Amino acid sequence: LKEYQMAERNYYERDRYPQDRQCRFCGNPKMKIDYKDTETLNRFISDHGKIRSRRQTGTCAKHQRELAREIKRSRHLALLPFTGESLR
Repeated sequence: LKEYQMAERNYYERDRYPQDRQCRFCGNPKMKIDYKDTETLNRFISDHGKIRSRRQTGTCAKHQRELAREIKRSRHLALLPFTGESLR
């Protein structure tokens, strides 16, 4: 292969295999998911108030379920809003 073909090939292969993200809760067992910790929960909510997906946040399935449950619990107790800032 010629040099420009190798460069082009490397460019496309780089996107095919992204680095694996580790779940921040699995990596740090001391970090707990709690409905009262609104600062942590806000990181996992979009501007419109939707819960961000696993793909966007990099959390594992187990912790994503726990996050969703705690966010809903926090919304129910009026610690977090149901809608985002732009919709109020």
